[in-house]
Amino acid sequence: MQQAPTIELDGSSGEGGGQILRSALTLSMITGQPFRIRHIRANRPKPGLMRQHLMAVRAAAAVCSADVTHAEVGSTELTFVPRAIQGGVYEFTIGTAGSATLVLQTLLPALLYADVPSVVRVSGGTHNPKAPPAHFIDRAYLRLLRAMGAQVEFELKRFGFYPNGGGELCAAVWPSPGLRQLELVERGTLRAAHAEAYVAALPLAIAQRELECLRKELDWRTDALQAHPLSNDQGPGNALLIMLESEHVTEVFSAVGEKRVRAEAVAGGAILEAQRYLASGAAVGEHLGDQLMLPLALAGGGRYTVDHVSAHAITNAEVIAQFLPVTVTFEAGEQRSLCTIASASE
Repeated sequence: MQQAPTIELDGSSGEGGGQILRSALTLSMITGQPFRIRHIRANRPKPGLMRQHLMAVRAAAAVCSADVTHAEVGSTELTFVPRAIQGGVYEFTIGTAGSATLVLQTLLPALLYADVPSVVRVSGGTHNPKAPPAHFIDRAYLRLLRAMGAQVEFELKRFGFYPNGGGELCAAVWPSPGLRQLELVERGTLRAAHAEAYVAALPLAIAQRELECLRKELDWRTDALQAHPLSNDQGPGNALLIMLESEHVTEVFSAVGEKRVRAEAVAGGAILEAQRYLASGAAVGEHLGDQLMLPLALAGGGRYTVDHVSAHAITNAEVIAQFLPVTVTFEAGEQRSLCTIASASE
C-alpha cells in the first residue's frame, strides 16, 4: 500500500504549545497520515519536547507501532509515521510530575479505533496548573465522549502533584469508531453544583479556606463543599475543583495550589472561571470547548457554544483541518461564541 503524503506542521504557529503535537499524534494514528513537525513548542519559555510531551510521542508510537525520529527531550522537530492502531494493555510512566492526563488524552480517541479493547495506565502528574485535572477528564470530557457513543471507563488511582508526581490514572477503552455528532448549544437546567478541595501533606485548613471563598463568592451552602485530606505520601499538594452538572453537560473548573500562593488566591482563579461560564449561558467553558473539537471532527461535525474562544482553540482547529476534511468556524456572540464543525464538502 502506498504511504500517504507527509503533513508538514509548524509548531510555532498560533499559540505554539504542546497541543499542536498532541492533536497531530492523535489524528495521525487514526488517519494513518504521517507528519513532520518543526519548531515544537517554539512559543514556550523552554522550547522543544519536555518529558510529558516525549511520553505522549512514545505512547502514541507504541499504540500504532510508528516509526519516529528525533524523539528525545529538548528536540524541536519530529517525524511520525504510523501503522495500524493495536488495542491491548499499556503502561506509561512519565517519571516527573508532567501531566498524565494529557498523555492519556492523546491516546483515548485513537484507541476507539483499535481492533480490540485496551487498558491504559499512565503515571505522573494528575493535577497540574496548566493541564486538565483527572476530575475534568472523568466528569466533563468523558461524559460528552460517552454521549457520542464512546465506551470508556476511567479511574484515578492515586493523586500526583508537582514536583513529585507519582499519580496514576487508568482507563479502559472499547472499540467504538462510529462517533455520533453532537449538538450542544444549550447546557440545560443546572442539576447539581458542588466543590471539593484536596490536600496531601499540608494542613486541612488550606482546603477549608479555599472552600470558604467559594461559599462567600458563589453563595453556596456548606453541604455543597467538601474538604478531603489525602495520605501524606501523595503530597505535598493541593487541588480545588468546582463541579457544575447540567442537563446536557458537566463542567469542572480547577485550581492547583503552589508555593507562596495564598489559598484565597488559588480559589479566586477557579471562581472567576466558574462565574464567567455561568454568566455566559454557553454550553461549555473554554477548556472543554478546546477538548471537544477533535472528537466532533472525527464524528464529521457538530456544534457547541463556548464562553471563550482561545488562541489555543484556533490553533487546534487549524491542525485538525490538516488531517480531516472538515472546517471549524467560530461565530462570536455577545457573551458566548458558536463553534461549528462541518464537512469541508458542505
